[in-house]
Amino acid sequence: MAQPQSEQPPSSASDSEPDDSRSPSTHTIPNQNPKLLHLSFNQDHSCFSVATDSGFRVYNCDPVRELFRRDSDQRGVGMVQMLFRYQILALVGGGPDPLYPPNKVMMWDDNESRCIGELSFRSEVRGVRLRRDRIVVVLEHKIFLYNISDLTLEHQIVTISNPKGLCEVSQGSGHPLLVCPGLQKGQVRVDHYGSKRTKFIAAHDSRLACLGLTQDGRLLATASSKGTLVRIFNALDGSLLQEVRRGAERAEIYSLAFSSGAQWLAVSSDKGTVHVFSVKVDSGSLGCERSHRRSASESNLPSPSGISSLSFMKGLSFSGVLPKYFSSEWSVAKYHLQEGLRYIVAFGHQKNTVVILGMDGSFYRCQFDPENGGEMTQIEYYNFLKPEETS
Repeated sequence: MAQPQSEQPPSSASDSEPDDSRSPSTHTIPNQNPKLLHLSFNQDHSCFSVATDSGFRVYNCDPVRELFRRDSDQRGVGMVQMLFRYQILALVGGGPDPLYPPNKVMMWDDNESRCIGELSFRSEVRGVRLRRDRIVVVLEHKIFLYNISDLTLEHQIVTISNPKGLCEVSQGSGHPLLVCPGLQKGQVRVDHYGSKRTKFIAAHDSRLACLGLTQDGRLLATASSKGTLVRIFNALDGSLLQEVRRGAERAEIYSLAFSSGAQWLAVSSDKGTVHVFSVKVDSGSLGCERSHRRSASESNLPSPSGISSLSFMKGLSFSGVLPKYFSSEWSVAKYHLQEGLRYIVAFGHQKNTVVILGMDGSFYRCQFDPENGGEMTQIEYYNFLKPEETS
């Protein structure tokens, strides 16, 4: 089998529409018990979209309500990405009977109820990211960047094996900043399209498991397959700014999300917990290239509520050097959920709130205390697949 690296630029067809029998429809009898295949927030976390084995749905976050759905006669959508609050979505087929081939990205215009463009590849699509001016398509070994207006190919990147489709792109105006795995284990590649520069960050010794990026593209959060530490970098110059500890046991990190002002970082994992960490850096003060980089001691100063209670042992010399675990920076707040279930997280538009989406159809809105920390308070629960069961 040919390796994806040898793949030629894919074909595209704008203003094309697939056969009517493979298009989502509002006339099909909806599946009462759909299987959820994919969840994603839109770029400003005001909406979220759901891909199922029988179509897709789009919801508003605050208040929680279904905006629209398209059912497809038991044909699956494996991935859906929404463009802000526009009714433009990127769809990829999935499930036992895919609505579209899993090697195609279909651009769906819900105002016109049709696909207005498609991108075809020689291997399965692993991820899609949208900006107002760009489409980013992630394959296992390659990433393609397109102009959204005419689907012309602008750039392509070769990566290490990337089955999770890890990739994030900034949402600010102007040229995008794109982060993705590099060519080595644990390495992050950062492409600055405005200055036409590429940086490589040796983020972890283990393979990358999750990436997070601020809206303006200045701060980057990374987690490895170990899932114990999360590192925060200056995406503009690659310097390490902060390191926080999710826990001591290995875990799979599902999502990393910065708050809109980059004051907080939320982390969800398969341990059934969502952690909120205080970000100790002002992303707005970061220049394109900092002449002075913080030392490790300067960049990792934790707040009293975020440091291990064993920090007083730092002065003891019984072992020469205190294990790093004891001096790690811990979360300010956390929330416990069902262990083993996949959850994604984002910050809500209400002050000090996080929104948590589960693959069982659960929607949680929780509030954290930025001063005292501790367990978050659940202020809302909603089952978006079975709203009649919502408590």
